[in-house]
Amino acid sequence: MSYSFLKESKLFIVYGGNKYRIYTDTALSFTQTFAEDSYSVKTLHDQTKMIEGTNITKANPAQFSFSTPLTVEKDESLVMDLLSDLVSTSVAEIDTQQLKAFDIYVQTGSSTFKIDSCVVTSGNFAFNPRAQFTVAIEGQGTKLSRAGNESYTIPGSLQSESSTRTPLQVYPEVSVDSLNMSNILTASIQIQNDIQWNPFDTLHESLAVTNSSNAMFPSTYTVEKRTVSGAIQQYQTDNNITQFDDFSSNSTISITAKTMQGTSFWKIELNPAMYTARMDAGDVYTQTYDFRSTSNTAIGTQITQYS
Repeated sequence: MSYSFLKESKLFIVYGGNKYRIYTDTALSFTQTFAEDSYSVKTLHDQTKMIEGTNITKANPAQFSFSTPLTVEKDESLVMDLLSDLVSTSVAEIDTQQLKAFDIYVQTGSSTFKIDSCVVTSGNFAFNPRAQFTVAIEGQGTKLSRAGNESYTIPGSLQSESSTRTPLQVYPEVSVDSLNMSNILTASIQIQNDIQWNPFDTLHESLAVTNSSNAMFPSTYTVEKRTVSGAIQQYQTDNNITQFDDFSSNSTISITAKTMQGTSFWKIELNPAMYTARMDAGDVYTQTYDFRSTSNTAIGTQITQYS
């Protein structure tokens, strides 16, 4: 008997016929649940049947999440592309935009698990000078399965890795129009892809379901909207006190991840964007700016630097 340990797990992404090893911290998880439909078995003539019956014929979308450090070598740049880029498709002469789809494989000490047709639904960047600069990814897929044992050959052409991995500690440099943005405490940015899975259960197929091998699984989705938002927190001082109740619906906001050596590593520029300011009374007074991009330009072009 052998057990599977998270610290031994390896994450691979297969996209466009290529296989990429993605290095994560311990924040790796994936699962899939089945949907249960309960129904009453109580009848007019038999009121004693209090426990409801059940019907299980379909699965909910598979869920996954992981966090990966952004390094000097940029071996994880594929993750950034999958988060921000869209691909154009045409169905019945109607042009739509979809997220880039890929397969995930997680190899443990005894198994290789696969999630089919994955898409990234959110990515969160946290600027914390006391920790590694990471992006936390969440997403969904159509089906989670066990592809094989630990020796299973994952398909795709393995892409070469850098000989070194150099994570970074960064601090945020923030610009919001003409506001005083010194004394920054924290900053965060989230890219959100809101999707809605299309109905996939039918009466005909449900009658044939006997177990998980022939259950109904989701297959197609619609991108409802995309959001780029975040928050900037600064200490309240006599130089910025007049900004505590400010707001704007048409601003230019830029956040740069600066290394401890003072060089720029990553930058996003939102123009136009909105923000609202609020004060927080604590041991030390702070004020927070909640912001959101109102631009419909491609998200990838708003990330103006990643080097």
